[in-house]
Amino acid sequence: MGKRKLSNVQLLEGPHNRFTELLFGFRVLSEFLKGFRKLHFVGPCISIFGGARFTPDSETYQKAKEMGGRVSEMGFTVLTGGGPGIMQAANEGAKAVGGKSVGVNIELPFEQKPNPYLDVWVDIRYFFVRKVLLFKYSFGFIVFPGGFGTLDEMFEALTLIQTQKVPNFPVVLIDTEYWSPLKKLIETFKEKGSISPNDTELLLITDDFNEALDFVKSKVDTMPRKRSRYQRRWWLGE
Repeated sequence: MGKRKLSNVQLLEGPHNRFTELLFGFRVLSEFLKGFRKLHFVGPCISIFGGARFTPDSETYQKAKEMGGRVSEMGFTVLTGGGPGIMQAANEGAKAVGGKSVGVNIELPFEQKPNPYLDVWVDIRYFFVRKVLLFKYSFGFIVFPGGFGTLDEMFEALTLIQTQKVPNFPVVLIDTEYWSPLKKLIETFKEKGSISPNDTELLLITDDFNEALDFVKSKVDTMPRKRSRYQRRWWLGE
């Protein structure tokens, strides 16, 4: 391993020497602190998720762009994974209406770069740190079609809601046709007793943006308020 930093892959190799493990702990702490400092003043957010492979000429991209604008007009900051595809679309939509656009970008082997529509962003090495940051600053998730990464973030949200680690957190999936296999799978979970019958109410699957945003608002209105913004301190580089 030499002097290389402990990567996600090397993390799964099991125990390393004690000094390497200590350094890894400090690197994780530094990732969290970097994110906390960078996102301290972004305000209340709605996270918009979806696949990175959708291009601007696709219908899904254009819908995500519209949703980014609609979320901004509700008074929320649009928070995404900071990359291309649906993430870029949502950030672009926020910028188009004068809203605030923020990204938590993940460093990948193929060098995902922050999209050009971000006011503020932070680059994160570890996926688990990224997910903590997305939850910490969000009031809810709006999920567009995507792949493994999108499903990972969505099910993380649903698990936290189901186990009452976060209260009344709204999760909305856009595009009923795309998500219809998932809806059937969730119904199977209920039929087999893998989830509680009312767990199907933890998310909304719809094509209607008005229904989606009404669902988000109804949940947000019952949530404990996140702490208000603090004043900037020049001596902290703010």
